[in-house]
Amino acid sequence: MCLPGSLAAAPPAPQPTPDPRNIRHGTVIPDEGYCDQPYVVITRDGNWLCTLTTGRGVEGQPGQHVVATISADKGRTWSPLIDIEPADGPEASWVMPLVTPSSRVYVFYDYNGDRDTPVHMQTLGGARADMLGWYVYKFSDDNGRTWSPQRYRLPVRTTEIDRYNSFGGRIEMLWGIGKPIIAADTVILGFSKIGGYVINWSEGWFLVSDNILTEPDPARITWHMRPEGDIGVQPVLGPISEEQNLVPLGDGSLYTMYRTVEGHPCHAYSRDCARSWTLPAYAEYSPGGRRIKHPRACPRLWKTANGNYLFWFHNNGQKSYEGRNPAWITGGIEKQGRIHWSQPEILLYDPDPAARISYPDLIEQDGRYWITETQKTVARVHEIAPTLLTSLWNQGKVKQVTRRGLLVDAGSDRMAAGSIPLPRLPELREGQGLTIEAWLRFEDPPVDRVLLDARSAVGKGFVLKTAANRAVRIEFSDGRTGAFWDSDPLPTTRGRLHHVACIVDAGPRIIMFMVDGVLCDGGDTRPYGWGLFNPALVDVNPGAPMRIDGAAGVGLHRVRIYNRALRTSEVIGNNLAGEG
Repeated sequence: MCLPGSLAAAPPAPQPTPDPRNIRHGTVIPDEGYCDQPYVVITRDGNWLCTLTTGRGVEGQPGQHVVATISADKGRTWSPLIDIEPADGPEASWVMPLVTPSSRVYVFYDYNGDRDTPVHMQTLGGARADMLGWYVYKFSDDNGRTWSPQRYRLPVRTTEIDRYNSFGGRIEMLWGIGKPIIAADTVILGFSKIGGYVINWSEGWFLVSDNILTEPDPARITWHMRPEGDIGVQPVLGPISEEQNLVPLGDGSLYTMYRTVEGHPCHAYSRDCARSWTLPAYAEYSPGGRRIKHPRACPRLWKTANGNYLFWFHNNGQKSYEGRNPAWITGGIEKQGRIHWSQPEILLYDPDPAARISYPDLIEQDGRYWITETQKTVARVHEIAPTLLTSLWNQGKVKQVTRRGLLVDAGSDRMAAGSIPLPRLPELREGQGLTIEAWLRFEDPPVDRVLLDARSAVGKGFVLKTAANRAVRIEFSDGRTGAFWDSDPLPTTRGRLHHVACIVDAGPRIIMFMVDGVLCDGGDTRPYGWGLFNPALVDVNPGAPMRIDGAAGVGLHRVRIYNRALRTSEVIGNNLAGEG
């Protein structure tokens, strides 16, 4: 047991293990080369049916089409691909599946039914036809093994964005992501219309059917396009509002999230089944709170069987298509008709920082959870620990210090000695990491004031010190390769103890800070609140005690060091437990 102010007995250093968050450890879903939007439904026979867009070229090239594949063992193995549309037909893309109570499976997708060819687009600077033409659907009555020869066209009405699009309304441009949702007895499908080819102006729309779940004749299914009027759901600023997906709320309302080019996703609520929406606003962690950061990437929502919510995003404020690695997850709880989001955790990453992980789906079965994702050339399945998701939904309820991996727990009396023996730290390899946590007072300190110094004579180890703009900085080195990162500015409240945690996560090679239970995201001054460090940096053991700066000891009240990267939920529990 680790008593306050004592030096914890050093637990054995954890051995490197494969990190389940590393997407390369996932199970591969078959494709033809290019692959996108691998979405899964569970059919009546208990199998998984995955639909995806694939082709032998790259995104947007001729031959792109929609397919299905079936897994009878929860994603470990898959059947050969089943054509929903053939590769030698018109382009067919962005397929989304729906299972009805009768066990029929519908799929909805773009179809270039008028065969507008890339040659027509050359004067506009492009050659893609995968978002042109019709919105259609087919169905399967044998759990996805065969598909109706006939396709049915969705009634997408012409609106202002079509009349002023790059083709003067002659051709419609649109696509969707995710899966249709069932709200009461109604099915709702979100999609985006495009005004400027390829995608430089867009807005969101929804197709609603109140009889698809019960009507056996596909030709008699009725659809209504919403919102009502000539203008769809738009961004706060800028021209881009796209990849709308939505979840039903407990009171029957709808909540949608979608991407922009403004460094934040937008969200909106509808209280009348998508006929009208609240004014679009930047998504916030809680109403009136801090804005969520996200680049131009798919922002994916899910409602889970327990009535809670999950949101996949990328936790940075870039405004381009980049910045999609790692993927982060936050848990949502509904309160009085609004969703309140937790502090996020890293969900998945690729060791290559340039990889772009996106277009995920959630599978929930028998109390277990899986995520699918793609980087456009490989689609995979990953099982997610239920404890990770439960910890997101329970943030704020757990108010105790986590003990697993605790190396040092020193209070003011222990630090008064001026130095603390430091047990051996783990090497910074996949599956390992460390966390340095401190309670301190921050009364206008000078820059470069040392708080903790665990460096050898040649600079090997780490140092925690003050930085400009009331920030805390970590610097660490193996004696040859170094790294550093700053927290966001600490609050200016005088006399208050602040809780600061620096998490060094060796899987995704990320350094991040939490201040008073909030994960730093860069605020208004930088797009990222977390940084990357060099894979060559592995061993930061100083081989010497950790020194406490004499002057800084006045403001430093407790230090904890862990031989692993704590989850943000654990740091929040430590913060809520208080200094003691």
